[in-house]
Amino acid sequence: MTSIAQLSQSTAESLIADFFRESEGEWRSERRYYTLPEGEIQELVSFIKVRFLAPGSPELLKLAQMHELSDETALTCGTQVSWESRESVSNRKKSAGSTLFGVLGEVLYRDRGFATPKPVTAQFYMPNPQTLCLRTEYNGSVFEEELKQIGHSYRTRQTIISNAGEQVMIGQYLEKRIK
Repeated sequence: MTSIAQLSQSTAESLIADFFRESEGEWRSERRYYTLPEGEIQELVSFIKVRFLAPGSPELLKLAQMHELSDETALTCGTQVSWESRESVSNRKKSAGSTLFGVLGEVLYRDRGFATPKPVTAQFYMPNPQTLCLRTEYNGSVFEEELKQIGHSYRTRQTIISNAGEQVMIGQYLEKRIK
């Protein structure tokens, strides 16, 4: 007999798998970061590649090992995201890298965080099939993110970073599919 908790976990995993599949491809991301309370603004353009990861993929097995999961095949799906960011005005390279995400229940396992190279986890929920909300906490900071798919060709993202209960940064993104 299937419990309500199992149905809920299965639904969450199915929704996020569909979300990751829909996100697969190449994106151009226009980003604006607001530092609070000063209001300093930083504008970047990023080129992002998203690849869906099926259960049992080498990347998900590696991620499960990093998180010391007892069953290395437990992650039900995931995604690999790589990026290169440049300052909008000067075109100076700002950052480049990649990160892995894997799903187990309503937890998103990551090989690194926004502000740490160490593995982290995030709680996630999806208020609808087009919107993914994440909450990640580490080193006294909280990262709340919302990614929203708008049709097949656009997404919006917003990140709010808090430290010691105070909001310190807001990131807003408009992403357009280029492949």
